[in-house]
Amino acid sequence: MTTTAERATTTTTTTDTQTEHVDVLIVGAGISGIGAAHHLRERFPGKSFVILDALDSRGGTWWTHRYPGVRSDSDLFTFGYKFKPWRGASIATSEEILSYLDEVIDEDQLAERIRYRHRVTTASWSSAERRWTVEVTRDDTGDTVRLTTDFLWMCQGYYDHDQPYQPRWEGLDRFRGVVVHPQQWPADLDTAGKRVVVIGSGATAATLIPALATTAAHVTMLQRSPTFFFARPRTHELAETLRALDVPDDWTHEILRRAYIAEGDEITRMSFESPDELRELLIESMRPQLPEGFDIDKHFNPSYRPWQQRLALLPDGDMFTAIREGKASVVTDTIETFTETGIRTSSGEELQADIVVTATGFDLSLFGGVAFTVDGEPVDFTSRITWRGMMMSGVPNMAYVFGYFRASWTLRADLVSEFVCRLLAHLQERGATTVVPTLRPQDADMPLRPWAVPENFNSGYVMRSAGRMFKQGDREPWTHLLEYAEERTSLPALDLDDESLVYH
Repeated sequence: MTTTAERATTTTTTTDTQTEHVDVLIVGAGISGIGAAHHLRERFPGKSFVILDALDSRGGTWWTHRYPGVRSDSDLFTFGYKFKPWRGASIATSEEILSYLDEVIDEDQLAERIRYRHRVTTASWSSAERRWTVEVTRDDTGDTVRLTTDFLWMCQGYYDHDQPYQPRWEGLDRFRGVVVHPQQWPADLDTAGKRVVVIGSGATAATLIPALATTAAHVTMLQRSPTFFFARPRTHELAETLRALDVPDDWTHEILRRAYIAEGDEITRMSFESPDELRELLIESMRPQLPEGFDIDKHFNPSYRPWQQRLALLPDGDMFTAIREGKASVVTDTIETFTETGIRTSSGEELQADIVVTATGFDLSLFGGVAFTVDGEPVDFTSRITWRGMMMSGVPNMAYVFGYFRASWTLRADLVSEFVCRLLAHLQERGATTVVPTLRPQDADMPLRPWAVPENFNSGYVMRSAGRMFKQGDREPWTHLLEYAEERTSLPALDLDDESLVYH
C-alpha cells in the first residue's frame, strides 16, 4: 500500500498574531481525542492535525481525578479501544489506564501532535472561507494562539474539570474538620485513623469507600437515596483461562469484549423489558455479601428503575467487604446541618467526622465552554438539535463525541471516529468542502425534547444540565442516547447522502 507523507501545517502572520492551519483540529486529549487521532492517522495519513487540551497532561478524567482508589467503573475490554488489546485485569486503576493511553500515543507517534495547556476559548466558522478560526489561550504562558481548520472535532468530554458540583449545606462554615470534593483531592490529605463521612453513593463513592476503609478509623456513606450496586470480579475468569492457554492478546481482547458486550446488552434489555426481575436479581446478588440482617430495602433498593441511573460497580464486592468487616457503614437520610464535629441528619442522628468527602457529582460542560459563532452569529446550543448525537443542526464541519450511559464510553467513541473518517472521505469523493446538518421540510414543526428524557435516564448531573444543553427531536436523525446494541450496526450503515446533510 502506498501512503502519502503527512501534509505539513501552514502558518500565516497577521498584524496581531500568528495563525496556523491544520486540516483537522481535535479538542481534547482524553480517551476520545486520542482514539480520534488514531483513526484519523490510520485512515488519512496525509492529513495534518493537532490535538489541543486545556490540562497539563493526557487522559482527561484519568489525569484530573486523584482521589484514593480511583479506577474504571467499566470493564477495560470495552472501555479500551477496539483497535488496542487490553492485557490487564478487567477493572483498572487510573495509572493502568494512563499507561494504556501512553502506549497508543507512542505507537501512533501522537506526542508531537498534542499541545497541553492550550485552552480553546472561541471557535468561529466562516462560510466565505469555509473554515473554522479557533482562538486558544496558553495557560502556561498566557499567550493567545490562533488556528484555522477545515474540520473541528470536539473530544473534550462532558463535564467541567475546573468546578465540580457541590451543594451548600446549613452549618458548613462551622465544621472544624476538613471538607474535600473528590475532583479536587489534595495530595497531602492524610485519612489514616480518621473518621470519614462520604456524602453520596454513586460511582465515586463506590470507589472511595473501600479504598479509605483500609486505613481510616471508620467510613460512613451518607446517602439521600439508595443506588443499585453490582459486584463483579476484578478479573474475568475467561480472561485467565485464555491467557493460561497462550491465546494471542488480540483474540483474548475480542473474545472478552464480546462477552462483556453481550452481558451489558442483556442487562440493558432487562432494565426496559423486565425491570422488576432485574431489580430482584440485583438485590439478591447483594444479600449474601452483606451482614446478617442488613436492611437492603432501605439502603440499596432505589425507587427508580434499574439502569435509569448508573449501576455502581464494585470489583470483587470490595465495598460490601468493608461493610461486613465493620470498617464502613451506610446511613440513608438527609442532612439537617453540619456541626462543629460532624453532621446531624434530619432524623437526629449525629455522624462524627474528621473529614467529610462531598462525592456529590459533577456538572456538565457543553463543548468545554467554548464560545461558538457561525458567520458572526453566536451559536445558542440550547436552541440547536443534535444530529444522531454526533453533529449539530446548522453548525458546519463540526463533530463531537458523547458516549453511552449504559455501556462503556469508548464503544461509542470508536463508532463516532469511524463515522467522522467516513464523512471526511465522503466530502473528498463529492468534491465538497462543507457539510451541515440541516432540518428537512418535514422537520419544520418537529416537537423538540430535552437532550435527556428522565424516563430513560435521570441521574442528577443529567437533570441539572437540561437548561444548558441542546435539544433532540422525535424522529431520526434528530435523536440520540440510543443503545450500543442498536448503534453498532446502524451508525456504520448510515447513508451519508441523506437529505439532512447538506454539502457545499
